[in-house]
Amino acid sequence: MTDSPPAQQQTPPGSTGEMEPHPRDEMRDYRGRGLLDGTVALVTGGDSGIGRAVSVAFAKEGADVAVAYLTEHADAEHTAELVRAQGRRCLLLPGDLGDAAHCSQIVGRTVEELGRLDTLVNNIATQEPYDSLSEISDEKWLRTFEVNVHSFFRVTRAALDHLPDGGAIINTGSVNGLRGNKSLIDYSATKGAVQSLTYSLAQSLTPRGIRVNCVAPGPVWTPLIPATMPEGKVEGFGEQVPMGRPAAPDEIAPSYVFFAAPALSSYYTGEVLAPVGGETMPG
Repeated sequence: MTDSPPAQQQTPPGSTGEMEPHPRDEMRDYRGRGLLDGTVALVTGGDSGIGRAVSVAFAKEGADVAVAYLTEHADAEHTAELVRAQGRRCLLLPGDLGDAAHCSQIVGRTVEELGRLDTLVNNIATQEPYDSLSEISDEKWLRTFEVNVHSFFRVTRAALDHLPDGGAIINTGSVNGLRGNKSLIDYSATKGAVQSLTYSLAQSLTPRGIRVNCVAPGPVWTPLIPATMPEGKVEGFGEQVPMGRPAAPDEIAPSYVFFAAPALSSYYTGEVLAPVGGETMPG
């Protein structure tokens, strides 16, 4: 379990080492059973938080992992150490996925250096809270969409030249894309777009047997929270859900294993799995 955090704040993009409490994101208690043996996964935003937990879980299931991230080099190196400790290869790919060219480059390097690409996890995201729509500049709005939506489109488009029939694409959505958030208007809009993109891609790629699914978590204790929210909102983060606490990344990562492994989810595509701590919504 993850305790609700005290007040704290970091400079974006944030660092795991400065978080209190330290997040559970290393999958220490997870036991793999070869569900992804011999495969290669590319995880964007894989340096920390959900992305780190997913990368380690995939490695424990037998996958080599490419980790794309912005500039959080210390966190990324730690993720690589955790993956390599499982006897798997880990390729680190720093750079800004808001840049169209870089989106194609990370796919090319993954295939060139790891030999193939079987699973794509679009997980990178940025957010910034605002009190009203009028505070969001064109530049901020477009930046949020560049990172949170356009990178998903661009990385996926590049990956389709390499994903085998029967491969998997997993997008990270959010509870905010399901029901909105008055202080995260642009972020919520991007997550709604991610979920609709998931539905459409699933229909488009069914003839190739490529399964496209989405994990839409509720509050999760990751560096994004203290790096993008004011101290007052960080304190007690996640207490509003029925479970009364945020999730640990370790609690979310098994959902990605489920969607990545054909043995578990061969009949699932176009699904949104929402681990939201007991919150229920109509529809």
